[in-house]
Amino acid sequence: MTTADVAKRILRAYETRVPIDPVRTDVSGLAAAYAVQRVTYDAWVQAGRKPAGHKIGLTSKAVQEQLGVHEPDYGILFTDMVLQSGALIEPRAVLQPRVEPEVAFLLKADLAGENLTPDAVMAATDYVVPAVEICGSRIKAWDIRLEDTIADNASSGLVVLGSQRQNPNLADLAEIAVQVRLNEVTVAEGRGAACLGNPANAVAWLAGALTRLGHGLHAGDLVMSGAMAKMMPAEPGSRFDVDFGAFGSVSLGFAK
Repeated sequence: MTTADVAKRILRAYETRVPIDPVRTDVSGLAAAYAVQRVTYDAWVQAGRKPAGHKIGLTSKAVQEQLGVHEPDYGILFTDMVLQSGALIEPRAVLQPRVEPEVAFLLKADLAGENLTPDAVMAATDYVVPAVEICGSRIKAWDIRLEDTIADNASSGLVVLGSQRQNPNLADLAEIAVQVRLNEVTVAEGRGAACLGNPANAVAWLAGALTRLGHGLHAGDLVMSGAMAKMMPAEPGSRFDVDFGAFGSVSLGFAK
């Protein structure tokens, strides 16, 4: 099966809202998986979707070990994926949705180069906001390995941004404490340090990965830096309230 064939399967799953079997048997290695992602990206841009930035996945060492990898992965964000706190998610807007808390960076300057420091990331950042990623998978039952999630745009779905903008120092990001409440019951807790030691480290990794492909990050890009706590499944009727302490909060619900 060709790269184009695999991409067509994934695009079809988006259109029909019907999950598909894993694609890893037809995708050999990371380069091939990112090639599939690029074909889906090109198709969406041709259809009129506008890029908004990137999301970073696999920032948890435990998840990396589970999938047998040693670095994160990334996907593309589009403007139609970005919502604001208080959003109500319609049924089937995201296939097999799971919620995870993150910090989102809004860049004010281009960011490219290998071996960037987290301080360089902070210098290029306009502000950060608390955020929630609603991950989704077009693969049945989340039966994924690395090739599956990369080909499927890093299991992306939607992004919900908080309203409280912050200009923190680097150390503050690692110390963010987050609490996730599902229908008023605490179901997950985490810290900024869970994301590669500091969310800025994840953004530096992404800039380096894109630089190696002849790209980079750009002023105006939104970057979701990766999970600070475990993903939680979301069912119709669920309401999530995510408290980031002094950094603000994010709320969202899933319609029945």
